[in-house]
Amino acid sequence: MFLKELSELPGVSGDEGRVREFIREKLSAWGIEHDCDTLGNLYAFKNGSKGAEGGLMLAAHMDEVGLMVSAIEKSGHLRFYKVGGIDEQILVSRPVRIGSNAIPGVIGAKAIHLQKKAEREKPLEVDKLYIDIGARDKDDAAKAVKIGDYVSFAAEAAALGGSFKGKALDNRAGCAALLEILQRDFPGSFVAVFTVQEEIGCRGAKVAAYRLNPRTALVVETTIAADLPEVREKDQVTVLGKGPAFTLQDDSVITHPRVLERLVTVAQERGIPYQFRGYTGNFTDGGAVSRARDGVPTGVISTPCRYLHGPASLICLEDWRNLMEVVDGFIRSVLAKGL
Repeated sequence: MFLKELSELPGVSGDEGRVREFIREKLSAWGIEHDCDTLGNLYAFKNGSKGAEGGLMLAAHMDEVGLMVSAIEKSGHLRFYKVGGIDEQILVSRPVRIGSNAIPGVIGAKAIHLQKKAEREKPLEVDKLYIDIGARDKDDAAKAVKIGDYVSFAAEAAALGGSFKGKALDNRAGCAALLEILQRDFPGSFVAVFTVQEEIGCRGAKVAAYRLNPRTALVVETTIAADLPEVREKDQVTVLGKGPAFTLQDDSVITHPRVLERLVTVAQERGIPYQFRGYTGNFTDGGAVSRARDGVPTGVISTPCRYLHGPASLICLEDWRNLMEVVDGFIRSVLAKGL
């Protein structure tokens, strides 16, 4: 089902090449026409849709949040920037992989017994952290890594009961879903786009939507599930096991009423549980796509995910499979009778 392979690949925003190549190999093996644009978006043209404007566009972003090496200290420790929205609280002691050679390292900080009381009472900020690759000094470290190298979490993906845990499930879960869907037979054509740089401003989606100029678009995403003991029910956003989530609105998009209605109708007709995303913050590729050219009726469907943007996120496999069935039904409905 591609979840494990995609989750374990490094693909921080701007460095999606290995994810793109994995997907490209699958498309080639299945005989699906595809190409890339200058920014790095990968387009899959189902049933000969290349060159056609005004059709149906599906999108899922390939990139993940991560880090970038910003400096090498005399001691051989690496300073870094954040790439995308990462909570500093999760960084200390995390194993990472650096650059194209996947150099192993661990994120460190000053030992707690050396920290002042004020330092211990709040999360350490990025400028107080470093990556240790076991180098003797700056020259030794420079033999293995360089400034500008991307850094991703080192994490093994695996099934966990009826759930699945791994890094980068935002949004490799969406990419895996689109790959599964592209293997199915449909009575018409559409374009599935695997976009880049969503986590730093939906840059790839802007380019893709301008190129395709779609009549209708559906963004396949992963979203927050905060169904945890200390979180009030009204603040949980989504809940694992209650089905895929439909976005009503967020900071970037208000779902087009006809798209939302069609998603709900498909789910009800197929007997698939669904929920509405109970949070209006953050952004998705849906915002960029909806504002392309003259505007595009756009919706967002997501797999709920605990511990989003962390090295061990968690999704419910049944939610993910149900998401695919809603997307399948949405495609068939739009191809049959438009929006």
